[in-house]
Amino acid sequence: MKLQTGVPQIINMPVPISNLTHLLRNLQPVLQHGAYAFCHLPDSQAIPQTVIAWFREAEGVTIILPVTEALASGLQIEFEAAWITLMVHSELSAVGLTAAVAAALSDEGISCNVMAAMHHDHLFVPLAQAEDGMRVLKQLQSAWNVD
Repeated sequence: MKLQTGVPQIINMPVPISNLTHLLRNLQPVLQHGAYAFCHLPDSQAIPQTVIAWFREAEGVTIILPVTEALASGLQIEFEAAWITLMVHSELSAVGLTAAVAAALSDEGISCNVMAAMHHDHLFVPLAQAEDGMRVLKQLQSAWNVD
């Protein structure tokens, strides 16, 4: 398996969890190394190999890639973010995880852009608030582990 910088690698993936209590008790937030850029990709430009995610909207394509790669490609950075991965294996149809995480971060004045993937949820928070975001997420997990 080829390891990619900034992409979490997991072997022996557990069964996806849909129960909100179990999800919150097992968030396991991990701050990925580096800074990430949200950029608009011009129609004439191919999606770079270093893109970690992209989304096509009516107005165009939004890409997320390392800031260094965005700068090297001459792309305008619209949002510079830290990438936090929730290592809990969340079911895509699980209800409430995004709301609970967003509410906890919002209560501390931290914006959050969430991207759900097949195995994990990925949060993009302002780069300057990365450590605060991690603190909030760890506190959220701890609060749900009190019996």
